[in-house]
Amino acid sequence: MLSYIARRLLGVIPVMLVVGIFVFSLLHLAPGDPAAIIAGDNATEANVARIRASLGLDRPLLEQFGSWGWATLRGDLGVSMFSNIAVTKLVEQRIGPTVSLALTTMLVAISVAITLGILAAWKAGSLLDRAVMALAVTGFSVPVFVVGYILVYFFALQWHWLPVQGYVPLSEGLWPWLRHLVLPSIALGMAYVALIARITRASMLEVLAEDYIRTASAKGVATLPMLLRHALKNAAVPIVTVIGIGVALLMSGVVITESVFNIPGVGRLVVDAISRRDYPIIQGVMVIFAAVYVIINLAIDILYSFIDPRIRYS
Repeated sequence: MLSYIARRLLGVIPVMLVVGIFVFSLLHLAPGDPAAIIAGDNATEANVARIRASLGLDRPLLEQFGSWGWATLRGDLGVSMFSNIAVTKLVEQRIGPTVSLALTTMLVAISVAITLGILAAWKAGSLLDRAVMALAVTGFSVPVFVVGYILVYFFALQWHWLPVQGYVPLSEGLWPWLRHLVLPSIALGMAYVALIARITRASMLEVLAEDYIRTASAKGVATLPMLLRHALKNAAVPIVTVIGIGVALLMSGVVITESVFNIPGVGRLVVDAISRRDYPIIQGVMVIFAAVYVIINLAIDILYSFIDPRIRYS
């Protein structure tokens, strides 16, 4: 077990190295100059050159990457080019709404999706099965911002049940906190529910066709224990896999969802930084998102070994 975990931990190193190279190259090779944006429209070439030198943008790319990479390894994500505030501090100020949105979305989406997938597999070919699959296709096809605007129009503007936008911290009360997260969580979770429900249904159908399930049913095992204890447990590996893969979908959707619902989270911070080409913020947040994704998938890899012990020796 320790050997299996060690192999997975070592595999994280090259992944993060590739992510770092990709993030740095993507931003620095893209058109646009943050020094020109800072200097303003009426700035002279000399002023732009002076700002570029002060930001270190006139150095060779390899040297810039080395400095940035070493600082990142030490936990220093740099300083915003515009606000002159440390990126770690800016992320710390915005992380609360983003974590709240991501956690509520994951908890609700996973529980709903697995339930729908199990029911669809159990009633394969029925009206319920077709309805679940139609919901899955729709949820995966419609963009997050479209779902968000539809929800806002009906639940906030027409029926006045929920707030249009904004965020209230949990410290101000559980219900105000939840009211501001209901619509964005539904908008963000639609595609996540669709993905997990489809895989759950497919995996459960495969397991339900096995001989031991038919034997258990013939012996009179109740439906619920048979579905949960026997079928779901053996269908868990593909489901857990797609939950981990869907985290990337969730993190990319956070940026759009926070913009639609005006939530002051990390996603909004990234959108504002992109419009100003604030390299340190964009690089820092992308590395944090990548690290979270890698850590979650590492945890899922380790979870595999508990679900199916044979994986430890593969």
